[in-house]
Amino acid sequence: MNHLFHLSLPCNSIVGTKKFYVDTIGASLGRYTNNWVDINLFGHQVTFTQVGKFDFTNPNYAFEGKVLSSFHFGIILDIDTWRQIYSRLTNKNLELTTQTTFLKNKPGEHLSFFVKDPNGYMLEFKSFKDTAEIFMS
Repeated sequence: MNHLFHLSLPCNSIVGTKKFYVDTIGASLGRYTNNWVDINLFGHQVTFTQVGKFDFTNPNYAFEGKVLSSFHFGIILDIDTWRQIYSRLTNKNLELTTQTTFLKNKPGEHLSFFVKDPNGYMLEFKSFKDTAEIFMS
């Protein structure tokens, strides 16, 4: 059996969240009501529940000289899909980081970029040079 990931997060607007993930990112819509929505993010289930504003006390950290969001989630993609998503999103008016290579010439080398969703979450897209090194230290 292929194991799937599920993540549930609070959001400010179901309508805005559906529009971002389905229309902008290209994910597919799952079950939903007026108060929650399931998003199929590359075969993984992300559920957003409308709860209003929330706050986190440590929003950033530094990694290899880059300031990254402490609270983020993402998806690991093959390089062709990663490039398609990056190309699609760079043509939109979004808060998007430029592509960066992390751990260059080290185990776990990968391309990465972040985009902010309408709830303030940072969504990371990664593509590893060698998928065998995803969990290698």
